[in-house]
Amino acid sequence: MRPNSIEAEGLAKQFRKGPRAVDGIDLHVSPGEIYGFLGPNGAGKSTTVHMLTTLLPPTAGTGRVAGYDIVREGARVRAAIGAALQEAALDPLLTGRDHLRLQMALHGIPRRERSERADELLVRVGLTGAADRKVGGYSGGMKRRLDLALALVHRPRILFLDEPTTGLDPQSRAALWDEVGRLASDGVTVFLTTQYLEEADVLADRVGIIDHGRIVAEGTPAALKGEIGRPTVEVVPADPDQRGAVADVLARFGEPSQASPDGVAVRIDGEAELAPIVRALDAEDLHVAQLQLHAPTLDDVFLAKTGRSLEGAEEPEAVAAE
Repeated sequence: MRPNSIEAEGLAKQFRKGPRAVDGIDLHVSPGEIYGFLGPNGAGKSTTVHMLTTLLPPTAGTGRVAGYDIVREGARVRAAIGAALQEAALDPLLTGRDHLRLQMALHGIPRRERSERADELLVRVGLTGAADRKVGGYSGGMKRRLDLALALVHRPRILFLDEPTTGLDPQSRAALWDEVGRLASDGVTVFLTTQYLEEADVLADRVGIIDHGRIVAEGTPAALKGEIGRPTVEVVPADPDQRGAVADVLARFGEPSQASPDGVAVRIDGEAELAPIVRALDAEDLHVAQLQLHAPTLDDVFLAKTGRSLEGAEEPEAVAAE
């Protein structure tokens, strides 16, 4: 096994007073790869990360991170990885620079190197201007960027990011995406958990979709969407009372698909069916406010694999023993 890869076989976690949060998953993340771990709240994403980063012992299965066993060689795993988890442990009374110096001291980085390394990381995450301000006055995006810098102080070969952009504004999210891309181009392996479809689509070389503790699909975003293949046509009637009649017409052309609250959608074989759909609606004297053709998305993949949409799932993740 190469030193900056991630592997798991049959990895599982059963909490004493809760469900089987992770139910025997297999993983292989190659060196330098960005692996997007996609799923709703409660799917088992964070529990998987906690096991791979040695914060939780697995109930069953095996895992190796950076070439080390996550159970028997936990200290070596922790020395090789960086982790920015959902809850950043930041002291509001310390400055950003203070946090970096403290983290470097904990990692045993020589004192003579700390100032230069702190300056380098502050530039990298765009916090130079706020370096000497107390963290209590930082915005949510600034705290997430500082947390990323803290995860990088010892130049890890593997980086775990657990929903790093949750709650961030679009500008902060885009800045973090840029930094993740730069890290991967430098050879860092990135394991990224997310609920955001766009995030996985933009960043990930490969995606694993997890639901109820099991990986239900895995591959490149393009390949996964290619499996679904067929596009969706959505029609919003000009008269909301005609929604049922529109649905009856569209049902002739394909099976129902997810639509906006005012629309009706079906999955069709291709763009060639658009003209017959328009003619059929005209024949029934149904007026259309909007007609859109949607290419397959990762949410379509999730829907096809699980029977429900990824977005909007709000099941709480099992935390009974955490």
